[in-house]
Order: sequence, then structure tokens, then C-alpha cells
Amino acid sequence: MRLPKAIERLINSFEQLPGIGPKTAARLTFYLLHTPQTFLDNFGEAVGNLKKNTVECSVCHNVSETDPCLICVDSNRDKRIICVVEQPLDILSIEKTNQYRGVYHVLHGVINPLQNVSPEEIKIGELIIRVRDDEQILEVILATGSGMEGEATAMYIKKRLEEKNEKRQTKFRITRMGQGLPVGADLEYADEMTLRRALEGRREF
Repeated sequence: MRLPKAIERLINSFEQLPGIGPKTAARLTFYLLHTPQTFLDNFGEAVGNLKKNTVECSVCHNVSETDPCLICVDSNRDKRIICVVEQPLDILSIEKTNQYRGVYHVLHGVINPLQNVSPEEIKIGELIIRVRDDEQILEVILATGSGMEGEATAMYIKKRLEEKNEKRQTKFRITRMGQGLPVGADLEYADEMTLRRALEGRREF
């Protein structure tokens, strides 16, 4: 039996999303088929406006409604401390702890040779320039995941930062998220207490 084109198209669209297989895509499509048209209209509008109504912060590269983002312009944040994370979702996780009052830098990925993701394809260069141009920075916290790719990315960034640190009059600390995060874990899935302990227990890296 051939499905209507509208259904096939939506199934195919869902399959493009990470973690969505053919069965899940079909299940989501048929679920939406039985929802009110007003819900579908609102859902479609939300998807359509996703990129239209968001911007990337030119300072930290977080996703925001304004540029610079609200965290970067907040006078109560300590601009001397930068926490480097993989994705914008990691910022949400850390903010929930109410433990961290510095600012952020979002890489938008990790180094992954198997998926052809090189250092040049994520926001490492922007981080190096940011640190180079700001003599007030006292600490850079590397909060990438504890899996193989996250560790490799942290090691690469550490090496690049150390090169810049040697040329600075005021040296900055390079620290790594502390104990509490299980090996291979992503920040977005960690609970608030675990993240709070990891921030408190960060170590020289």
C-alpha cells in the first residue's frame, strides 16, 4: 500500500532527525495526523520561526534572541571566567545548578575524525582569539564531555590555550570539570547535584 505523499514526506523529514528511525518517524507522523489542525498550525509556525527568531551570540556563540546574549551582557556575571561547553543545552544544565557565575563559550560540537569534524569546524579558533584579546581572563574551564571525543577536544584546546598563556603577562588557569561526571556522560543528561559537585571539584588541567 502506498501512503499519501503528505504522510510520506513528513515521515522522511522526521527520519532526518538524530535518533529517529523509520518506525518512530511513522509513529510521530500518524500521531500528528490525529491532532487538531490548530495544533499543527502552531507546531508548523514554531518550526518555521526556529531560525528566523534566533541568533548566534557573536561573543560566546550561544543561541539567543539577542546579540550579544543576555548572559554576556549581564553585569553581574564574572567575565574573567569562561566555561567551554559543547552545545547550548549544556549551558541550560549548568545554569540550573546556580553554582556558576562566569560566562560561557559554546563549541557547537567536538573533534571527531570518524565523522570528519576537525578543530576548524567548531568554535575553537574563536575561543583562542577571545582569550588572546582579553588580558582580564583568569580561568578557562573545559566542560566538554568525558567520552573519547570530549577528552580529545579538551586536550587539543588545552594545548592551544597553553601556547597563548606563555605570551601573556597575566596567566590564566586551565581547569577541567571535576569528579562526579561518569565516563562518557554528556552534561545535558547530568542532574543538578552532579554538575554542582563537578564545578566545585574542577581541577588544574
